[in-house]
Amino acid sequence: MAVPRMERMDALLRRVIGEAVPRVFQSIDVDSARVTVTGVHTGKDLRNATVRVSVYGGADLREKTLNILNKHARDFQAAIASEVRMRCTPHLRFVEDESIAKGDKVLSILSKLEQGEKDPSADALADIPRFAPPRRPVFEPLS
Repeated sequence: MAVPRMERMDALLRRVIGEAVPRVFQSIDVDSARVTVTGVHTGKDLRNATVRVSVYGGADLREKTLNILNKHARDFQAAIASEVRMRCTPHLRFVEDESIAKGDKVLSILSKLEQGEKDPSADALADIPRFAPPRRPVFEPLS
């Protein structure tokens, strides 16, 4: 089965941007090893692209890193222009990818359940009333 064109373009941009992160961060005081490009979503017209990034560290470091990435978006666009032959280079917007944090939370809940610990979020679910499914009326045959 062939991979659609947009998915191939997203994967290519993800690779190019990921390789450009150390070069762009070389002159900045942020460690580029903390940044992972998790995905790219390009618009149908290839003029805009949203880059999902995961940053290892605290909330203040994540915010600082996202600001730096958005500030240096033109450097990443230049890297794309030099490595990929396109009619126009997409305008990049960097956003935080929270899927890794959500996955870690799910894994921690599962490990607590395996160990027999009670999950604190389960108490919140215990207060929700449970309703029985509606009963179907029983019809007796006419004699």
